[in-house]
Amino acid sequence: MVNDPRFHCPIPLLVGARVELPERVAHHALKVLRLRSGAALTLFTGSGGEYSARIALVERSRVSVEVLGWSPIERESPLAITLVQALQAGEKMDLTVQKAVELGVQRIVPVVSRRSVVRLAEERALRRLEHWRGVVAAAGEQCGRNRLPEVAAPESIGDWLARRPESDVLRLLLAPTAGRSLMGVPAPVPGTRVELLIGAEGGLAPEEMQLASQCGFLSVRLGPRILRTETAGLAALAAIQFLWGDLKEE
Repeated sequence: MVNDPRFHCPIPLLVGARVELPERVAHHALKVLRLRSGAALTLFTGSGGEYSARIALVERSRVSVEVLGWSPIERESPLAITLVQALQAGEKMDLTVQKAVELGVQRIVPVVSRRSVVRLAEERALRRLEHWRGVVAAAGEQCGRNRLPEVAAPESIGDWLARRPESDVLRLLLAPTAGRSLMGVPAPVPGTRVELLIGAEGGLAPEEMQLASQCGFLSVRLGPRILRTETAGLAALAAIQFLWGDLKEE
């Protein structure tokens, strides 16, 4: 069975209504997937549930669809995970954001650490933020999620750590020299949020690791090998979801 194409459509949707798709969605539907009138598709706003729809009219680059039905289906992890990722160079950050969505994170916080190669001025930071949000939307379309993770504005790791966390949070820091493995961490009780902090190329500076420890982060290792920044977070997320989330088949 071929699944209908899925599109993130952040506009009001109502069963029985006819709506015009946003420009980005219409372009993808027509120019990339080459859909035509009568084609079935699935729309989601990003705030939960999904809509079945059918293309009713194509006029040049404009696409109108009929909204046929709504389903409350969700594919969210029972774990509320925040990935705190030090900025990575090149396309590594895009890859991390994309795969973190697939692995079920609820929130992504890009931070600037001492060893981050990338430095973003305010205007460029805003452009990158919008770009990452686009990556999140595309990843949500692909993996079937109907709730899109939040991507926070980049800030320094010191500023982020300076804010006191809410209660009921398990804070984990991946460090190859840690004395405790992830397997040795007791499973969080239901309702506990998880925050995972990952360094950039070269890891976190010693003073950043000390500050994180003072702010309640547990240093854990993930196997005997040193993982690159683009591998570390994703491997840890997969392990966390397997141990305590929804990657483990019941």
